[in-house]
Amino acid sequence: MTTLNERAYELCNVLVADAQELGIGVSTLPCGTRIIDCGVKAPGSVEAGLQLAEVCLAGLGRVAIIKHCLQTGVRNVVRVESDSPVAACMASQYAGWELKGNKFLAIGSGPMRAAACQEELFRKIGCCEKPRVVVGILETNQLPPDTVCAEIAEKCEILPSQLTLCVARTASHAGTLQIVSRSVETALHKLHELEFDLSLVDHAWGTAPLPPVANDDLTAIGWTNDAILYGGHVHLTVHGEDDLLHEIGPKVPSSASPDFGQPFGMIFDRFGGDFYRIDPMLFSPASITFENTDTGSHFTFGSLAPQVLQQSFAKDK
Repeated sequence: MTTLNERAYELCNVLVADAQELGIGVSTLPCGTRIIDCGVKAPGSVEAGLQLAEVCLAGLGRVAIIKHCLQTGVRNVVRVESDSPVAACMASQYAGWELKGNKFLAIGSGPMRAAACQEELFRKIGCCEKPRVVVGILETNQLPPDTVCAEIAEKCEILPSQLTLCVARTASHAGTLQIVSRSVETALHKLHELEFDLSLVDHAWGTAPLPPVANDDLTAIGWTNDAILYGGHVHLTVHGEDDLLHEIGPKVPSSASPDFGQPFGMIFDRFGGDFYRIDPMLFSPASITFENTDTGSHFTFGSLAPQVLQQSFAKDK
């Protein structure tokens, strides 16, 4: 069976083959790690972002841009869909690896997490693997040094030359798009935190508005969070008891958090720029629909908040 990392590796090869057209840069560090720059020093592009988002999903999800109106005018909306949402979103796409080096900081996602298999999450979902090649995605405004690549390789039990890292800053076309493609991931992670059995989820799709590319990473972090918190909708196909869905459903949307209601940038300022003081239960889509294939029932919880999106995105007008 092809591993998550091997799936992602093949997608990376496609990125490299079209590097010039996609506006990305490709290089090899002295340690042998391949770096695919989708938006740090390279300009990147929207198409690079779409392909990067599918690398994040290890090839088990489809990402597209559609047109939709959220009462803030017609905007591009990012749609993501997966027939294997737990493996695609939780074992790969979830940004669960913080990487630090000498004056270097990055948030890591991608199937390298399944190769390292060091997060508590994997005890619940499985999906650990020992691939021949490893792929990671770094949200950062710097290209990674050899020391960070060596650390990743060691934890994944490979050589640095077997590692490919895709990198993009938040304030870039590719960085913004791949973050907004995480609507389903945030819903599944929230359900995991609520101790819902993710094996009951069979299929998932989600949408979130694509904000403009910000001039700085802090603004971009605010806009990309708001896109999901106030404009994200997720549809999960599940099986199980309706009573369970009725019980857990109201707890899933971002509106279940007391921090809901203001643009993320304002919330961040209110907590003195300390991300970890923000209620972790805030990070989920604005609304979620459960479709129970066992009973034929549909339940929707939460609702979009276009007025907050208007307030958040007002700077681009």
